[in-house]
Formats: sequence, C-alpha cells, structure tokens
Amino acid sequence: MQVNSKSGSNTVVVVGLIQTVVSEDMTVNLERTLLKVEEAAKCGAQIICLQELYNARYFPQEEQQDVKGYAESIPGKSTAAFSLLAKKYSVVIVVPLFERALNGKFYNSAVVINADGMLLETYHKIHVPQDPLFYEQDYFTLGDLGYKVYNTTYANIAVLICYDQWFPEAARICALQGADILFYPTAIGYIKDHTSADGNWQDAWQTVQRGHAIVNGVHVAAVNRVGAEGELEFWGGSFVCDAFGSILAQAGHEEETLIVSLNLSFNKRIRDGWGFLKNRRPDTYQPLTEKQYLLEK
Repeated sequence: MQVNSKSGSNTVVVVGLIQTVVSEDMTVNLERTLLKVEEAAKCGAQIICLQELYNARYFPQEEQQDVKGYAESIPGKSTAAFSLLAKKYSVVIVVPLFERALNGKFYNSAVVINADGMLLETYHKIHVPQDPLFYEQDYFTLGDLGYKVYNTTYANIAVLICYDQWFPEAARICALQGADILFYPTAIGYIKDHTSADGNWQDAWQTVQRGHAIVNGVHVAAVNRVGAEGELEFWGGSFVCDAFGSILAQAGHEEETLIVSLNLSFNKRIRDGWGFLKNRRPDTYQPLTEKQYLLEK
C-alpha cells in the first residue's frame, strides 16, 4: 500500500484508490475488495473509490455475449456490503458496477455511499464506446441521468466513468456544479501484441485528465484495474493530481492501494489565479451543442 501525504493549512481530505486484478468469481472479487477497502479506511482514507466494473471481468471486449449474470440491482449485494463498511468506518465509498435497473435496462453505473452508509444517487456512464475490444454499447444503455456532484461528508465530488475521461465537457460541467474532486473509475489497457502508431496510450490517458484538473481547478483521482484479461493488458497506473495537474501519487502495474491527502484549498488558488472559469465565454459556445461534427462542415 502506497501512502502519500501533501497537505496544506486548510481543507485536507484523504482519498483511497483500490487497484486490483479481477477474477472470474464475482463473490471472490467482492470479498477481496471489501478487505482492501477496510484496510484503506484503517489507514485514514475518507473517500475510497473502486475501479470500473470492480467485481466483474471486462466482458465488453467480446461482442454480443449473454452477460446478465454479471449484473446486479441497486440496492443489491454490493451496495449492502459496502454500506456496512461505510457506516462502520465513517467513509465515503464509490462503487462502480454493472447495473440491472428497475426499467429493465442495463447500465455501467457508479454508486456513491456516504459516510453514514446511505446510498446517494446513482451515476450512469454517459459516454459509452463501441470499438474493437471495447464493445460497450452492446451491453450498456447510454447514461440518462446527467452529470452529478455529490455533497458528501468530506468533499463535493463527481464521478465520471472511464471513457467519460476523454471528454472535456463532462469535467467542465462537474466543476461548474461545484465538484472539488473528479473521480474516474476506469478499465483501460493495452491490446496484447499490438503496437499503436498513435503513441503511448497510457501517457495520453494521464495527460488528458491532468488537463481537466488544470483548466477546471479541481483535483483528479483516476483508478484503473491491472492484470491480463482476454486480449487486454490493463496497465493500472492509478493516480491523483492536484488542481494544477501535478502528480501527487501514482501506482504501478500491480495490485496497489493509493492513500493520498489532498489540500482542496489549492483549487481556489488555481481558479482565482488563472481565471479559466471566470473568463469563460458561454455566449460563443453554441457550436458545442450541434449534433453534426464541425469537421464535416
């Protein structure tokens, strides 16, 4: 477990990121993650975030499979177990899972459980990819509940899931709604025996999220899985950066838990000093809402 502390004179919040290998057995995954969350809570973490689809193999790398057995309801088995831990240790827990909703649809979801064990509103992943080995639209309905900021016991947080992390609009909206920290639970990796002509994917992944931190004056915490699953090698690399994009802590390529102290007063310093929010020009942003790609005009 890597513990990193960088605190200031004002509001300090301790976050924990749980980066794990996922097995075929969902019950084993749940039990192992519960132990890791409990360990993080005992080490002082106040807000603990799990990785995307924390208890299921990354099944979207195959097309149109019957994966209903991975789905669970909210409330359900996972939320019941983590709610007990949240209440016992007075911690906030972000639990990303494959949801079977009451409307009969399936979502890539995240549940935020407050420090009293109560479930806050569910977030449904809004940007859902459909690419080779990431056939998520075969399984997940596009998010329909909007972007959410959670006023938790310790901080105002937003949760955006994996592919959401590439879209600056999502980060900006959450910042404008009052988020102090953006959490990005993730499942992303390299394709085995494939060399991309684009460049280093992990470097791009981290860079874009550090950019969101800078232009919005927020801390960012991204948690990714590790291990080999099918044709994918998940690179881990979970990290936390401050509101100017400086890396406070970063995990390697093995199972690891990061525990990091954040000085949230630094957010205001960056926002006031650089003016990226107060100098916005919303009156010029109408093209962003046009459905047609601007590049096609």
